[in-house]
Formats: sequence, structure tokens, C-alpha cells
Amino acid sequence: MEFRDKRNPNHKPVRKAVIPVAGLGTRLLPITKSVPKELLPVVDVPAIQVVVEECVHAGIEEVIFITGRGKGGIEDHFDYNFELEKILEQRGKTEELERVRAISQLIRTISVRQKKPLGLGHAVLCARDVVEDEPFVVVLPDDLISSEPSVTTQLIEVYEKYGQGVVSTMPVPDEEVSRYGIITGENWAPSLHRVRTIVEKPEPGMTPSNLAVIGRYLLPPEIFDFLEDQEPDESGEIQLTDALSKLARERALVGYEFTGRRHDIGDKLGFLTANIAYGLNRPDLGPEVLSYLRKKVAEADEAEES
Repeated sequence: MEFRDKRNPNHKPVRKAVIPVAGLGTRLLPITKSVPKELLPVVDVPAIQVVVEECVHAGIEEVIFITGRGKGGIEDHFDYNFELEKILEQRGKTEELERVRAISQLIRTISVRQKKPLGLGHAVLCARDVVEDEPFVVVLPDDLISSEPSVTTQLIEVYEKYGQGVVSTMPVPDEEVSRYGIITGENWAPSLHRVRTIVEKPEPGMTPSNLAVIGRYLLPPEIFDFLEDQEPDESGEIQLTDALSKLARERALVGYEFTGRRHDIGDKLGFLTANIAYGLNRPDLGPEVLSYLRKKVAEADEAEES
């Protein structure tokens, strides 16, 4: 099958995003024992708000959270807090009041409970009744990707041009391929690949590609049929990767090498580097953060020389 420009003014627009947030965040224990990892701050903004704002800027109209036990704080964050707003108003804290109100007005949200941790594929399948027969994006909140335009916007542009499902990819070092799902297929245009299959966490040297699937997917509603028919793996989970491979074989799937800087904030080092990177990009904090980093580098150089 060849990909062709399939712009169609009558095709259904991408209006919905599915964000799975039921995970336990065990890589960030002990803080995630009581605080959902999605509410951990990137400077002073919860990580989940960063990815929701990415969806908003891409034109998404509705976010569907796939939640689990102990994740009620995520829903609360995007709801009104009348008590807080009243106190801020009484104290004349206009700027803070506007920021708090803006969060509750960002976007329409819906929460669907994933009652058992049966894998990412199962989490996506939980959204079927809400997504219905529309294309939709899946955004994994562990992956923060700073780019302009956003990665979600980039995927929507590819989908609208070619009319096929799209997964975001990036090259990773050969020694790290065992941490990701790796695509195999053919490059047919700059940054675009015809995906033939996705190999989950292969051993180094066992795939012809080092292109990893990273945290953003734009999927047609047919993916739900593949997920529903998908047999659980040996751990009892339904893997999204398996359904994507079937989609690639029976329909088509585009692998798109996005432009942007990715931070895995489900990892302690990634969480720290994300806070540094986002802090550096803040006009109110960037110069001081940069000054501090330069000072620490100078101190380290002096210690090494001595």
C-alpha cells in the first residue's frame, strides 16, 4: 500500500484525547505512595496540566482520563474550587485567582475508571464508549515533549494529510532499544515511515530499526476492535503494541519522527531534567536557574582540578 495525500474536508476531525492515568508510578516511590505521579510539579504546574494544555493548543475539545484508585485529585485539579477562589478573591490575589479559574475552564474532561491494571491496551479500550466512532489521540503523561508546534499538533497534521493512524517515534541509542517498542518498516518520506510491525522491548541488535514509539498516538476508532480481540500476554495484560501491529498489517500505520525534546518524568532523572528544562524556559526563572547551574558547574570543575 502506498501512502497518498488524502485530505478530505468531510473526514471527522480529531476532537478527543485519551490520557491513561491509572498507573501506580512505582519508579518514583516513595512520593507516589500518596501523591499521584501526574500531579507532581513541573516547576509549579502539575505534569498532567502540561499535557492537557498540549491537547488544548492542538484543538482537542474533550479529554478522557482513564483513572484508577487514588487518582481523584486529578479530576479535582480541573474542577472548580469555590472555597479557594473565594479566599483568593477576598485577599485581592487577582493574578492567582485568574490562574486557578483558567485551569477549570481549560477543557471538558470525562473520567472512566479502569478497575483492574490490565495494561495500556485495556486502558485505551476503556474509552471506547466515550470516543465512539471518531479518531482520537492517546497521550501518555509520563512523556513531556517540549516543541513548537506540539507533538499532538504534528500528529494531527500527518493524520489529516494521509488519513491513517500515526505513532510518534524518535531514534534511541542501540543499547536502549530494550526499553521501548521499536518499529520496523520502510522510510518513504522525510520523518515518515510505513510501519510493518512494532516489536516490544527487543534485545539490542534484534531489530533493523532504532525508532522507538514515544508516548503519543493518533488512532482510528477501528483500533478498539483489534484491542477487543487481543489476547492477553503472559502477564495477563492487553498490550497496545500488539493491536498497533495488527492495525499496521490490516490497514496502515504511519511512524512519524517528531521534532521536540522529550522528558520521561516517570523516571527520577527524567523528572529532574524536565524541571530544569522547563525552569530554564520560564522568563521569570530562567536567568536565575541558568546562573545557579553555571555556578555548580564551576564549583565541580574547581573540585576536579584540586
